[in-house]
Amino acid sequence: MGGVKALTIDHLAMNDVMLESLRGEGQGLVCDLCSDREVEKRCQTCKANLCHFCCQAHRRQKKTTYHTMVDLKDLKGCSRIGKPILCPAHPAEELRLFCELCDRPVCRDCVVGEHREHPCDFTSNVIHKHGDSVRELLKGTQPHVQALEEALAQIKGTNSALQARVEAVANDVRSFSEGYIKAIEEHRDKLLQQLEDIRVQKENSLQLQKAQLEQLLEDMRTGVEFTEHLLTSGSDLEILITKGVVVERLTKLNKVEYSAHPGVTEKIAFSPKEKAGLCRGYEVYGAISTKEVDPAKCVLQGEDLYRAREKQTAFFTLLCKDAAGENMGKGGDNIQVAVVPKDKKDSPVKTMVHDNKDGTYCVSYTPKDPGVYTVWVCVKERHVQGSPFTVTVRKRHRSHPGVFHCCTFCSSGGQKTARCACGGTMPGGYLGCGHGHKGHPGRPHWSCCGKFTEKSECTWAGGQSAPRSLLRTVAL
Repeated sequence: MGGVKALTIDHLAMNDVMLESLRGEGQGLVCDLCSDREVEKRCQTCKANLCHFCCQAHRRQKKTTYHTMVDLKDLKGCSRIGKPILCPAHPAEELRLFCELCDRPVCRDCVVGEHREHPCDFTSNVIHKHGDSVRELLKGTQPHVQALEEALAQIKGTNSALQARVEAVANDVRSFSEGYIKAIEEHRDKLLQQLEDIRVQKENSLQLQKAQLEQLLEDMRTGVEFTEHLLTSGSDLEILITKGVVVERLTKLNKVEYSAHPGVTEKIAFSPKEKAGLCRGYEVYGAISTKEVDPAKCVLQGEDLYRAREKQTAFFTLLCKDAAGENMGKGGDNIQVAVVPKDKKDSPVKTMVHDNKDGTYCVSYTPKDPGVYTVWVCVKERHVQGSPFTVTVRKRHRSHPGVFHCCTFCSSGGQKTARCACGGTMPGGYLGCGHGHKGHPGRPHWSCCGKFTEKSECTWAGGQSAPRSLLRTVAL
């Protein structure tokens, strides 16, 4: 939010820059005191680079007389020559303390001022706790590097397989097109162009996934290498200063989601027997498809899936889909269906499978006896979703011999002797039911059994209450 000036200072990088300058015979380094002359020596006590004049003045002062002075050429083999890190708010004070409440290093003046009553301690006392937390976070980040490398290896392998498969299908297309006239040759060229588009599309998807994984891997490596370098080479204070940035970066990297598997497959199929329409007035065959039926995605539909009647044909539909859950849109798949009674497993029911040529298949069978049956539906010798399942076959549906009416007076044409299974009667010598009279159900019903549902099975079993000769009344 604060721009470049608000970024955390990388003191390790500053140390490396100074070392590189020393290895280059000190060119470019100026005195820390006068800022005019080139550096000749370094005060190890003050950690300051001094020119010849300032070095002599440094030795003449009582406070700095016994400081250790080293020539620049003697520092070329050192790994650290960093300057003392001063407080940005109090430039004369060195950062030696750490405020736990504010989670940042402070100086002595800060403790008695802005951070008064805050829990503060020396950096050497708190580095173990904060360093361990960063190390634990680093441990969780490192495994992702290997996982990303393996994912990229899979991407490369899939890409090679894709190239090989594309070339194989292209050869099939060329072989199929040989010997045909211009119409077939034109159709061949169209197929090859379609195949090239598929290859480009799949390859682009793989390249995009590869680029994303490579970028993520580079981010992971950078974060891991920087953190490892900080923990192994940084001082306590440097680790604490950079801790906030490192923790935030590693936390974000650990939350990044990625797929370790290729986003596309090399599956491309050529169907030479499939009709492809007209080309130059000739009917041509041959089509390229990337779809492949997935039995686990196929769906069974129909009212007769789990119930049927003896000696009546039951129907249900198989809808074939690919791995993405999309309809296949074409037929020709190897469908196997078996209907076997549980008590007579050696007597399967004959089944019929009709290919609708649009990815759906109509399955029909006629059970001979009531009971429980097991139905197996397989595509490419694999069970589809929901298979096997059981079907309860009931006795044959009994149709109504009577009429679905409101009263016997209307349906019989006014006959007084007409009766109804509902048990209703009318005054005036009428033996059957009538509107609003005794025993009338109050809604339409069957005259043979009294049921209120028009599409239902008749339960009439004969008897004195409803003579069969009077049940077949006339429907007006």
